[in-house]
Amino acid sequence: MPVANVPKATVQGSDMQGSDQSPGPAEGQGLHVAIGQASEQGGRAENQDFVACHVGRARGPLTISLVAALSDGVGGAQGGRVAAELAVRGFIEGCLDQPATLGVARIGAAAADAVNRWIHTLGRSDPKLNGMACTLSALVLCGRSTHLVHVGDSRIYRLRDGELTQLTTDHTLGAPGTTHALTRAVGAQDSLRVDHFKETVHLHDRYLICSDGVHGALSRKEIHAMLAKRAAPKETAGQLVAPAKTGTETDNATALVLDILALPETQFADFELATADRPLRSAPVSGDVIDDYELTTQLADGQYMRVFRARDRRGGRDVVLKFPKPRPGLDALLRNALLREMWITTHVRSPFVTESLEPPAERRSCLYGVLPFYEGETLEQRLLRRPQMTLAAGLAIAIKLTRALAALHRAGIIHRDIKPENILLEADGGLKLIDLGVARLRQFEDAETLEVPGTRSYMAPELFAGTPADESTDLFALGITVFRMFTGGVYPYGEMEPFAQPRFGKAAVLTKPRPDLPAWLERCLARAIAIDRRERFADAIEFGFELEHGSLRAVPQAIERPSLYDRNPVRFWQVVSASLLIALLLALAQTG
Repeated sequence: MPVANVPKATVQGSDMQGSDQSPGPAEGQGLHVAIGQASEQGGRAENQDFVACHVGRARGPLTISLVAALSDGVGGAQGGRVAAELAVRGFIEGCLDQPATLGVARIGAAAADAVNRWIHTLGRSDPKLNGMACTLSALVLCGRSTHLVHVGDSRIYRLRDGELTQLTTDHTLGAPGTTHALTRAVGAQDSLRVDHFKETVHLHDRYLICSDGVHGALSRKEIHAMLAKRAAPKETAGQLVAPAKTGTETDNATALVLDILALPETQFADFELATADRPLRSAPVSGDVIDDYELTTQLADGQYMRVFRARDRRGGRDVVLKFPKPRPGLDALLRNALLREMWITTHVRSPFVTESLEPPAERRSCLYGVLPFYEGETLEQRLLRRPQMTLAAGLAIAIKLTRALAALHRAGIIHRDIKPENILLEADGGLKLIDLGVARLRQFEDAETLEVPGTRSYMAPELFAGTPADESTDLFALGITVFRMFTGGVYPYGEMEPFAQPRFGKAAVLTKPRPDLPAWLERCLARAIAIDRRERFADAIEFGFELEHGSLRAVPQAIERPSLYDRNPVRFWQVVSASLLIALLLALAQTG
């Protein structure tokens, strides 16, 4: 009996009579699960069910560590078994190919959509697979969150504290469970609408993913009783599919039982566990010593944060400390904002994005963030002094910034406040994009923020209409930043006044204050700051490529040398007169 071998995954196929896996803790995460599955052909000519499970090794606090999926080929259609296997394999592969920072809901929907289009296309192009379709019920574990993706009438149940809950809804005509005529199926149409459900997983949860051959043959009470016995997953799965052996009219029956034996740390565990009991203290002042950090210079003092340069007496180096400023009713938001920034700077690896440092938990007496101190000046400080930025130096900075932005965007992170004040030019020629306090991380879409993110003069027009920030709005802000860098501070659309309704007219011309800059650079920045977002660059990589290679595609202009008359009329007539005199003398010599 075949075993599915999805690349990059640890998988077991649907035809196995039964199996028990108890994978050890995922590396660095503490995830420990037991898995058992079984499948019976029943009275059908072919087993069109397919089930598989991937258990991976976590690469960080936010990693998809487990994907389990079951698919049931639509009865009566050709290629049902092929569709089921393609759906499961493709869905698992699609989930593993994406960074979890993009958001599991988004990843799951994209993976399901991809396999739907694939199966639908095959069903239309191959006569042997005409009309093939299938159900899909999948469970994705990321951190301590379980995400369910579901289409059709296969089901996912959860047993918790003795109570059985059906987590999916059948997509069938009539009341759920009364008919097998599907209203939704993978491959049936060129577009697919999936159900998504997210919950927090608990220790000792037991999940069941099963085809309709199981829940159609067993009552809810019987399923509950079998799961509640808490026998080994292999044994329980075998009991659930056993009725399929009893008659010639029974359907394919497949079950996967998953027990949660140990849980990974929470997504913010590295910070939450270290700071859960650490209070927000009143904002300190220069000269204070906190946990052997000597606060030397106050670098910033905003509405919500106070920032210091400090000397780490234990590490013997300078660092930056960020302290939330307690405000009535805002403590939770302040805590979450700081932890989110520290989490991002820990997990995004780029030479052009700031990092964060994490002192031992026993050292920290209150809540604050620790970052490296970089010698240098902000881009805002540099653009306001002479001499103006040269083309070569400015391009080097702009290209590094596109690479910093690309690193964030690949991880599903939107900075939301790109501006010269948040760009540090290091003394050794390096660059750091700093201040991710208002960054948007797709995995935490519902996170509440302290204020509307962004600085008005760098915000794209669509943001003022309520459109959420995305990669395109970051590119717009970067375009404004680069424009100001080259022009010594000029805003292409003018500086936006607080509370005033912004007006986006025609952008200023780059070469007016800087006639020494090439026309191709002006066209490049005009595209980055286009009012219509559809006219902007597709991503930061494309913007960086244009900055790096734009001069190679610049059309050289033919330069006409001005005539002597235009350059020097007096000399022109002198030459004419001399020529006429020479001609006259030659003529006289010939007549003589």
